[in-house]
Amino acid sequence: MASRPVIELPHPEGPTQAGDDLLTLGRRIRHVRTRRGMTLEQLGQAAGATASQLSLVENGHREPRLGLLQAIASALGVGVQDLLAPEPPSRRAALEIELERAQRSTLYRGLGLPAVRPSRTLPTEALEALVGLHSELTRRAEAAIATPEEARRATTALRRWMRERDNHLPEIEDAAEEALRTGGYTSGALTHRSVARMAEHLGFTLIHVDDLPHSTRTVTDLAHGRIYLPPASIPGGHGLRSLALQAIAHRVLGHERPADYADFLRQRIEINYFAAACLMPRTAAVAFLTEAKRAKDLAVEDFRDAFGVTHETAAQRMTNLLTSHLGLRLHFMRVGDDGTLYKGYENDDMPLPTDSTGAIEGQLVCRQWPARQAFTRTVRTTEYHQYTDTPAGTFWASTQTGTASGGAFSISVGVPFASAKWFRGRETATRTRSTCPDPGCCRQPAPRLSERWADRAWPSAAVHAQILAPLPVGAFPGVEESEVFEFLDRHSTD
Repeated sequence: MASRPVIELPHPEGPTQAGDDLLTLGRRIRHVRTRRGMTLEQLGQAAGATASQLSLVENGHREPRLGLLQAIASALGVGVQDLLAPEPPSRRAALEIELERAQRSTLYRGLGLPAVRPSRTLPTEALEALVGLHSELTRRAEAAIATPEEARRATTALRRWMRERDNHLPEIEDAAEEALRTGGYTSGALTHRSVARMAEHLGFTLIHVDDLPHSTRTVTDLAHGRIYLPPASIPGGHGLRSLALQAIAHRVLGHERPADYADFLRQRIEINYFAAACLMPRTAAVAFLTEAKRAKDLAVEDFRDAFGVTHETAAQRMTNLLTSHLGLRLHFMRVGDDGTLYKGYENDDMPLPTDSTGAIEGQLVCRQWPARQAFTRTVRTTEYHQYTDTPAGTFWASTQTGTASGGAFSISVGVPFASAKWFRGRETATRTRSTCPDPGCCRQPAPRLSERWADRAWPSAAVHAQILAPLPVGAFPGVEESEVFEFLDRHSTD
């Protein structure tokens, strides 16, 4: 099990671990001193320090030198290791540390309120109430922080982080292959039985139920070692392997409750990566792709069929492996039939559309790109191949269309012109020219049409679903905890 997150992103300013350690040290010194019936002056005389110095140490404002710490320990009749223990010496001390930590936070200081000194005369009940109020203040602030703009910035930061690593996370690749060994996987498509064995190795049983909370895809009961999944008989049930693997990934990768929305996004990236790395294991997948490249016959559809996954999973898995193992830079897109970009990745300089924050999600893709041209075909059963001249160079891409509950979509995988020689479909004569983001490319109407209709049209815009969606709140955005807890209570045997 991983000891720390694989993807580490900057978090908002907060108290440091070192600051918390100093508070704990100070409280341990004070705890032992008061139990010995010593004043600060008496301890100072015995340890060769002033009372003001010791006060700073006990309040966590100064780190004592080793010599002073040894003198304090000697004067108190305890070992240095006793004072350096990481746990607060009492429940009262833990509350005092938590209150001081909260009052030092940027969130509290921004309110302009005075700090409450946790003196000995402050009742423990009042201390508990103050700590509880700070905890609720923090929870509400974190719940509200993921505004649409903040969520987009977090998504953009994560995408850029992944691009710097060519969308390849070797630590998760290793974790996936180790988990596969515990499930008895050898070759070919990963079976449901192997996934169940992987869960059993971690102490979990996969259970299919027909009453999952509507806001969840899976629910894990940590107390009873159960992972609840949708019914196995649902259409497209092969996707249950991926759902189970994502739930398993949280345990394998050592995830803890998300600290904020950026942490939630990071965990989602990691579990999706783990699931794909299990469904299309690195060793077997790289061998397959290497042989296809040698034959100059790389194709998403072959990669998909060899491992029994969806076209989208195969396409995204290519972004994990083609650069890191075959030296090919590429781009990937999932685009709706209205031209909206839902997912995207590139390390080949394909000029994906962005907004002012650098986010790509929700942007409109150029009409000349294969991701949209594929929708103009009458026959869409096979992959569509096209070259596109852009301001960043010429790119080749293979595109497959499909239909989901939200409507039609396309999946594109493309490479720069020079790399097209390794792919099936390179011989296509279909070629378009795109000058986006120049609005004259495909955004502005033709002058003739504009002259005729500019003052005579009044369209009513369709409301995009994301406008009506609630802001991401809580540790698990979009999940109704009351519904989840009621579900677990129904299925519990306690």
